[in-house]
Amino acid sequence: MRVGLVCAHADPSRTTDGPTVGTHQHIARVAAELAARGHDVRVYERRDDPDLPATLDLDGYQVERVPVGPAEPLPTAELIRYVAEFGGWLTDRWAGEEPPEVVHGHYWVGGLAAAHAVRETDIPVVQTFHSLGIEQLRHLGGAYDGPGERIPLERALTRAVDVAVAQCNDEVDELTRMGLQRTSVAMVPTGVDVEQFHPDGEAAPRDQRARILSVGGLAPGHGHDDLIQAMRLVGDAELVIAGGPPAEQLNDHAEARRLRELAERNGVGDQVHLVGAVPHDQMATWYRSADVVACTPHYSSAGRVSLEAMACGVPVVGYAMGGIADAVVDEVTGRLVPPGDVRALGVTLRRLLADNAGRFAYGHAAVDRVRCSYTWERTAAALERLYERVVGLRKPVEA
Repeated sequence: MRVGLVCAHADPSRTTDGPTVGTHQHIARVAAELAARGHDVRVYERRDDPDLPATLDLDGYQVERVPVGPAEPLPTAELIRYVAEFGGWLTDRWAGEEPPEVVHGHYWVGGLAAAHAVRETDIPVVQTFHSLGIEQLRHLGGAYDGPGERIPLERALTRAVDVAVAQCNDEVDELTRMGLQRTSVAMVPTGVDVEQFHPDGEAAPRDQRARILSVGGLAPGHGHDDLIQAMRLVGDAELVIAGGPPAEQLNDHAEARRLRELAERNGVGDQVHLVGAVPHDQMATWYRSADVVACTPHYSSAGRVSLEAMACGVPVVGYAMGGIADAVVDEVTGRLVPPGDVRALGVTLRRLLADNAGRFAYGHAAVDRVRCSYTWERTAAALERLYERVVGLRKPVEA
């Protein structure tokens, strides 16, 4: 099958220095897995660097960089003006060659470009939002900084696609509230690289105290405030926060300073350690060094951190929302607490840190759950079946 993946501002040919997988790494892995299954896969992304080649072969699939807009990185709000031009370029490109049998848009800007490109064809469109503006606004409140056009454009996009891919059950519900029929929403969770994330291997250095690890950017909405306040109830343990700028830049980072001041005011300044950016290929060593991984973002559609921690055999204590609620089975692979309940968070962490047998059992069950339900192979297989279904529905029935 010929598959086109459209991602207006993602770049699957480059790696991230951050601790978590982003949209472009997700697309790159999906493309590689689909190519390994025998499909002709091409990724279309906007060219944001004049020194990059126009085309690139990677892991069995091809990347084509679309020359629209300035050849420099642009914030999402400025990408909107180039959506029609991006879609028009794709239309012209596919008119001169065998077009894809199915187009899969990623993130809302990529989805708009994909829908624009196929609007006068019978090529079906599959869409993965990765996050929804209306959900982010609900959970982040004043910390939401998306462009004002995003929410109405996402709602319009739901009317232009054949199927929307949700990454968690909360997202399924949100997409149906936005007007999609339930039969037009498919739940396909993200995957985990179980060859990179597994229990056996080196662990980052630590002292004798119990370690709680939190992974995420240093920005409002990642839930670090809740964890720092919860540490008052935990007792003698350290909270390690991985993410944000490199360690040498933390002293000049406003959010890092604010979190440290919050820790001092709560009397846990000597228990909270910010380590800055950790390359994603080194994150497994940090997961293995932890007794518990805490996942407390105010919004998380994929729950990638919880899945990576579980793959490394570490129990998770997380907020019961989004992808975290789907990934963590309460009292089987970890514990779930009500979002925003700092007291329940602190008490749950303290009890789990004191329960060595419980953590051991949760860790083993966590590994089994990821390997059975959250591998990239399963993600690609589910997308493959979805593509076959939408292509079959669009093809005219032969007499």
